[in-house]
Amino acid sequence: MAHAAERLLDEQDALGLASLVKAGEVSPAELLEAAIDRAEARNPQFNFMAQRHYEYARATVARGVPDGPLAGVPWLLKDLNTYIAGELTENGSRLYRGNRATQTSELVRRIERAGMVIFGKTTTPEFGLTGTTESALCGVTRNPWSPEHIAGGSSGGAAAAVAAGVVPAAHATDGGGSIRIPASCCGLFGLKPSRGRVPMGPARTEGWGGLSAHHAVTRSVRDSAAILDATHGIEPGSRYGAPAPAETFLSQVGRDPDRLRIALTTTAPSGTPVDPECVEATRAAARLCESLGHIVEEVTPPIDAAAYGQASFVLIAASVAADCEQRAAALGKALDTDLVEPMTLGFIDYGRNASGMDFARANATVQEIAVKLAGFMTDYDVILSPTIGTLPLEIGAISLTPTTDFETWGRVASTFAAFTGVYNGTGQPSMSVPLGMSAGGLPVGVMFTARYEIGRAHV
Repeated sequence: MAHAAERLLDEQDALGLASLVKAGEVSPAELLEAAIDRAEARNPQFNFMAQRHYEYARATVARGVPDGPLAGVPWLLKDLNTYIAGELTENGSRLYRGNRATQTSELVRRIERAGMVIFGKTTTPEFGLTGTTESALCGVTRNPWSPEHIAGGSSGGAAAAVAAGVVPAAHATDGGGSIRIPASCCGLFGLKPSRGRVPMGPARTEGWGGLSAHHAVTRSVRDSAAILDATHGIEPGSRYGAPAPAETFLSQVGRDPDRLRIALTTTAPSGTPVDPECVEATRAAARLCESLGHIVEEVTPPIDAAAYGQASFVLIAASVAADCEQRAAALGKALDTDLVEPMTLGFIDYGRNASGMDFARANATVQEIAVKLAGFMTDYDVILSPTIGTLPLEIGAISLTPTTDFETWGRVASTFAAFTGVYNGTGQPSMSVPLGMSAGGLPVGVMFTARYEIGRAHV
């Protein structure tokens, strides 16, 4: 039965696996062992496993998984600010090596109530700071489509695990594109939900000044919807919550959305060049939308990329500096390259020198941009653009090493991740859809971004 269960990992999405568990055709234990076997077999090539929680998972199955909508489905968490009490969470950093959580995240509780079985955590760059998953702690995560290319970041481990067929879906987070970028690189569906949709606590209910969001990368759209149904909603102490949906998210999959007015843009907000294959994939998606009866208008959204980039950098750098200083003080150690990577030190140095007024001004700038873009969205239902500005880069292209200066790294990274970040600031739902393939056989994602408002199960 072990071989049969492993075959199901190729044939079924998460909802498909759950339906087979419910029908008694496969057990949670069989699916778990198949996923573990596959992880052990494929991780040496692609390096997506940060933590192994195999005994925790086996104990969960032995107790009996809850009869939820995703009962028995094996699941991986991202190793970044997501906790199971007593288990390791190291945030992709040597600064947190050996760190064991003292509490369990609300998201984990909801995942487990839905019946999913958590058996490990996936790799992330240090503190999720880059668009590639390469770290001094865990090494290089590789793209299953082409191991010489990046899997994206910062949820690259999650995307690589799903693309490698270990699980049909995995937890991911997004503070500047970290769900959508790896989804694009690895040929997956990746939704960043609206701000406040999915819980982040209880340690804190907001990340990076409201830029960060949690959800998943998936092989199917319906899995993303079903997972969102199982996890969404405010938690105790929430600073804010997204508008409540009128119906389930799953009920919206396949439903006619009526005629949409779509704003098409293939110009990067920063003015950086965009790879022609990314442009063509986006234009092909626009033609497809027109063939389905939607109105597509080529227009440039009013995004001040320089202002947003500077403001978001202040918010992120100050947050990273505060967290790292606190951790280093608790360890009684100094922050240096023995504990954190050169790029992280750059963020820390900047954050140390940012004042409270700098943080307040940055927050105000992000809000101004959100209001302006909301005004633009009164005329459009969706913005259609490339997900990223280039094809998946080769390993090492955007990892900051001691021989690469911070400014040069920033230029390369901003060209690569040119489209995603602003929607973390606005809080809008934004998804990467695997609609293209390069001439060289690399996936090309196309991004759809909707309004942040109450409506038919907005995500």
